[in-house]
Amino acid sequence: MPRYPTRRATSAGGVVCDDRGDGRRWVLLIARRNAAGKPQWTLPKGGIEPGETEQQAALREVREETGHGAVIGQLLGTIDYWFVWRPDRVRYHKYVHYYLMWWDGQPAGEHDDEAEQVEWVPSDIALVRLAHRNERRLVELATRRAATPVDVRTER
Repeated sequence: MPRYPTRRATSAGGVVCDDRGDGRRWVLLIARRNAAGKPQWTLPKGGIEPGETEQQAALREVREETGHGAVIGQLLGTIDYWFVWRPDRVRYHKYVHYYLMWWDGQPAGEHDDEAEQVEWVPSDIALVRLAHRNERRLVELATRRAATPVDVRTER
């Protein structure tokens, strides 16, 4: 393979949680196609637009890809990985900053076509479904965090 120039890319996303009456923490997942065209479950994330903070991008991407609003919490972690974008002949070192988020309690709106499916699942099911080990680690971290403060959630 030829040696491609290297660039850095940064994205942001969220582990959106909801503590339900069944005593379990539920997590919002999306299904999208990977580079090979196969569906896989993942966390919502996307690029940071000019003038946007990482937190603003994470909230926007969650809403665009899932239709759900969220309240942002703390940074859970940053995942980095390498990939080659062949159309541009560029090798990227990508950093994705994931935030702990809590569902805002509002009904879902429309979501973009990047996600073929959006689904709430219990965190233990998310750990089985998620395609990437590093995203499973983030869900494990989110599961161990304290319950959401009452003042950031809409009572149902």
